[in-house]
Amino acid sequence: MRSVLYILSALAVMGLAFWAYTQNYETQDSLAEVEDLRRQIADKRETLGILRAEWAYLNRPDRLRELALMNFDRLGLLPLAPEQFAEVDQVAYPSPEPELELLTAPVTVSAPDGEFP
Repeated sequence: MRSVLYILSALAVMGLAFWAYTQNYETQDSLAEVEDLRRQIADKRETLGILRAEWAYLNRPDRLRELALMNFDRLGLLPLAPEQFAEVDQVAYPSPEPELELLTAPVTVSAPDGEFP
């Protein structure tokens, strides 16, 4: 009886060792995947920073002014001037909507042919 217990214990230890071995490699694979994702995120952030810098460079006011002057005939663009803006009292705001009346009497609802659906 004792030898069966020893054999079962040895098999249990070997099974647990195999399980721990596979868990170790799965953990290492997950850590490698996380490191790869972190590297990709860092690359994307660097690319985003470069794109933001390029956007700021391309939208410089002096460059846009020169482009507007070069393409004036073709596009009909005009440079912005303070006279082009209106005063607040010159802005036409939409009139407020009329107030809706409250329903105090009962309302009957019926289909066009007089039958309810």
